[in-house]
Amino acid sequence: MRGRLWLGLAWLLLARAPGASGTQNNLRRPRSYPHLEGDVRWRRLFSSTHFFLLVDPSGRVQGTRWHHSPDSVFEIRSIRVGVVALKAVHTGFYVAMNRRGRLYGSRVCTVHCRFREHIEENGYNTYASVRWHHRGRPMFLALDGRGAPRRGSRTQRHHLSTHFLPILVS
Repeated sequence: MRGRLWLGLAWLLLARAPGASGTQNNLRRPRSYPHLEGDVRWRRLFSSTHFFLLVDPSGRVQGTRWHHSPDSVFEIRSIRVGVVALKAVHTGFYVAMNRRGRLYGSRVCTVHCRFREHIEENGYNTYASVRWHHRGRPMFLALDGRGAPRRGSRTQRHHLSTHFLPILVS
């Protein structure tokens, strides 16, 4: 009886030890993904509101239903793991966001052009501004039901207008 008690006590102490599996103290070593930096993909970004994201030749960001538009092809370039820059291939503009959450086209890639790419549970991607936040929450790239860009300060990750499906360019 006494042997079982000591065995149970030893098992509890080992289970609570730092680094033991299944505990909150288990810290993973950070992984290194240098092979993903600088990766370039050409995609059309299809919103769950049924519009393709585009940047027209004047630098205006909007949505279009016409999927053969050359302005809707984007070069998605990885800057670092999880952070991308979106560049319209045909017009040469980068998608950027200002401090008020408005989307615009920029000729040069600055910190305003960096977005955190996150794959959601439904298979769509969301793009949150790395630079700007509104009341502590990230501001997302979004198209409303008419294809107009939504202000980032009025978006949240779970809104369907922020969900984009990257489609291969054929």
